[in-house]
Amino acid sequence: MELILGIDVGASGVKGALVDVKTGQIQGERYRIPTPKPATPEALSNAFAAVVDFFQYRGAVGCGFPAIVKDGIAYSAANIDSSWIGVNVEASFSRACGAVVYATNDADAAGLAEMRYGAGRGEQGVVILITIGTGLGSALFYRGMLIPNTELGHLLWKKNRPAEAFCSSAARERAKISRIRWAKRFNDYLHHLERLFSPTVFILGGGESKYFDQYAQFLNPQARVVPAQLLNNAGIIGAAVYASERSSQ
Repeated sequence: MELILGIDVGASGVKGALVDVKTGQIQGERYRIPTPKPATPEALSNAFAAVVDFFQYRGAVGCGFPAIVKDGIAYSAANIDSSWIGVNVEASFSRACGAVVYATNDADAAGLAEMRYGAGRGEQGVVILITIGTGLGSALFYRGMLIPNTELGHLLWKKNRPAEAFCSSAARERAKISRIRWAKRFNDYLHHLERLFSPTVFILGGGESKYFDQYAQFLNPQARVVPAQLLNNAGIIGAAVYASERSSQ
């Protein structure tokens, strides 16, 4: 058993757990604290450190972070404070918690988990995972290999606004529409992605994946559409996988 601490940094919460990266199973309990408002580098680093301290853990830590992340540096700030742009996420979190932190885009982390242990396991074509929550995250794979930082939720859509402004869970709640009506919007989005990437399968994750059976019949791209198997644990598990791979390089 190889236990790695994975932490998923989200717009509403920072949650972590110890993960057996050989099996993809969470060991013990998850721990979650609210994301600070505003989620500045200092405030969010302190929250991250509090999660690490809860587990009394000092090995390599994996982090799924809501931004484009290249070489540990944030190049965007999705649903966190814009002051993160240009900040080295890995260095900031490592200083705060006293452990070595490896950070990747949060949806990419979820995708790594689903491809290794979940709905994408064994898929060799083009796979697109979409996490549906406060925003729309995405992870793109070809023959099991990740193409990082796709951020397909930020594709410009109606009225020159990003797709997540119309198709995320938060957008559904703001518009006060039913899941059926929301699913028809989301179906349009899937068809648009299909024209761009011709995927074999769409995997739907994030909080909205829990309700997949309520809206699946309204999604009809040519690609298969399946729910994520790891649900809201995918980000944690994938973060741990990412740390395990990076630390062994």
